[in-house]
Amino acid sequence: MTQMYYDADIDTAKILGKKIAVMGVGSQGHAHALNLQDSGAEVVVGLRDGSSSFDKCEKAGLKAMSFGDASAWADVIMMLLPDPVQKSVYEKDIAPNMTEGKSLVFAHGFNIRFDLITPPENVDVWMVAPKGPGHRVRTTYTSGFGVPALIAIEQNHSGEAKDLALGYAKLIGAGRAGILETTFTEETETDLFGEQAVLCGGTCELVKAGFEVLIEAGYKPEVAYFECLHELKLIVDLMAEGGMAAMRYSISETAEFGDYVSGPRVIDADTKARMKDILADIQNGKFAKDFIADSDDGFAGLKRMRAENAEHPIEVTGKKLRDMMKITGSDSGDDNFNASTESQC
Repeated sequence: MTQMYYDADIDTAKILGKKIAVMGVGSQGHAHALNLQDSGAEVVVGLRDGSSSFDKCEKAGLKAMSFGDASAWADVIMMLLPDPVQKSVYEKDIAPNMTEGKSLVFAHGFNIRFDLITPPENVDVWMVAPKGPGHRVRTTYTSGFGVPALIAIEQNHSGEAKDLALGYAKLIGAGRAGILETTFTEETETDLFGEQAVLCGGTCELVKAGFEVLIEAGYKPEVAYFECLHELKLIVDLMAEGGMAAMRYSISETAEFGDYVSGPRVIDADTKARMKDILADIQNGKFAKDFIADSDDGFAGLKRMRAENAEHPIEVTGKKLRDMMKITGSDSGDDNFNASTESQC
């Protein structure tokens, strides 16, 4: 049986004896830094020279340094910058300071899995990956709970990498919810696949297709929006709380019967085969290559696709309805930080 680690299983003495630099202060960065500090760790935030986030860190009670100074000072360097940025920052500011015995840490294995960053052999390389956005990492911590996390060990030069990873995960609150051990390869490939095939890409395309089918059949766009997008959160919340069985227990017999007989007509063997193609592109590095190429091109492709999707009728209809219903965001994270992006550095 797969082991889950909890607070009672973890000794934080080793990690509390280390100086920790959190690189970047976006969604995950601000949450990790604040939670670590509140848990008694000695922590600084690493930022690019001239970053406006120096003032934000000061207001939040966090000490900040340049990337180079922070990595020179720290024993543990946590990379919480955007995936396409990590390589250049590492090579310019961090690699010169990766002396023997330090730890290079990630919250996502992209740069290690696809060989964009190659750490020296005489350092530890490990991962702590919370399974939730940064603002949830912070708000659940302050409310006495936490977000579950994955840990992984890529290099264990010191012999203490797992103890350090578990300790770090506990300090940010993950031990209150549960910590699972994985590998850099497994975390990276499953994370990218989940985002593309199910959580983001698959879900968004399913919602858009359902909306289009209804309005093309003559139904009001507002009604189609409610049925295909607005109610989705209600279903997903039930699934998150108790799995698909709990969701099906909570809906009507009509909905449950339709689930069983019609779901497989939408997601069938052909869909699964295309999902396997997506996974293959992740495993063989094609997706990473395409993504980095678009990043090097100033994200021209990403910006074009973002603009195209923003103009879709479901977005126009949704904005109008949300304004009418006075729905506002909640639980959006610390007021001093932008909790929706990893790009602050």
